[in-house]
Amino acid sequence: MNQLASIRHFAKVAECLSFAEAAKQLGISSSAITRSIAGLEEHLGARLFNRTTRRVSLTDTGQSYWERCTDLLKQLDLMDECITSAAGKSTWSLRLAACSLYVSTDLPDVLSAYLVRKPRVSFDVTVFDNMGDIAANDFDVCFNAEGHLRDSSLVCRPLAQTRDVIVASPTYLKRCGTPRTPAELSSHDVLLASDAPSRHWEFRTNHGTQRVVVRPILNVQSPLVVKRAVQAGLGIARLSHSVVHNELADGSLHALLNDADLCGAERTVWLLHSGQSHMPLALRSFVDFVVARYHQKPQERNEVHAAHVGTTHPGDMLIADSWPH
Repeated sequence: MNQLASIRHFAKVAECLSFAEAAKQLGISSSAITRSIAGLEEHLGARLFNRTTRRVSLTDTGQSYWERCTDLLKQLDLMDECITSAAGKSTWSLRLAACSLYVSTDLPDVLSAYLVRKPRVSFDVTVFDNMGDIAANDFDVCFNAEGHLRDSSLVCRPLAQTRDVIVASPTYLKRCGTPRTPAELSSHDVLLASDAPSRHWEFRTNHGTQRVVVRPILNVQSPLVVKRAVQAGLGIARLSHSVVHNELADGSLHALLNDADLCGAERTVWLLHSGQSHMPLALRSFVDFVVARYHQKPQERNEVHAAHVGTTHPGDMLIADSWPH
């Protein structure tokens, strides 16, 4: 029995809780991984998994063994990275998850700049519109932009801030008129992005909070599609300033209701990654590069200063709670 191979097989099954899925990810047959786990259990003299026709779960012994195997495999991977890096042969692959807002603005520039320094890195990018659609084990690094960061067991590093603005094209405003007060929005055509707040937009006034019911004629997931629809004159939209700043600068879009205080307009761009004690060199290199890039280059948006919690690195903010699965 190749014990190290069996341990890797065991760790993958423990991660997936499925022999078939683990075999698929490892590129081997289901029967091979079944024999490997059976051999490991015989070697240890203990059952590692509870198996039924419908589900696979770890036994108490299996859970304890997995925790120790995870640390061992991370150490082995670090050893391999150190040797390949020293030999100048390191080829890294990182799994990224990013909200559509970040993908349509900063991510291409960030990856391009990083590849100048580390040309042998490849990226597998998952784009999402709702953070609840992905799980923490789906990525190595995640970029998200939201007003209030949900509770997370991940290390959360603030990169920058942006604000939502209400925009329309000159063509639309010429045809339908320019709203001068928030209340006038209710009579206009509105385009919604999937991550926009509700169909009620709120504004702070001298008389308190004013809620305006908007009339959406289009609701799509991509902020880029919404921007293009606004440019085409379909209606008024609420978009992040980072998405439309070029169009505002060249006059192809106009910002509306600048004197009104839009509630919930602030968004923080976050970088999230696991708080594992032995971070792979590739992951540490990329995270450090991204944080340094945002903290060193002038930002159109207000820079968010890092918070220090416990023993996390400068710039980390660790919110210890639960992560949606």
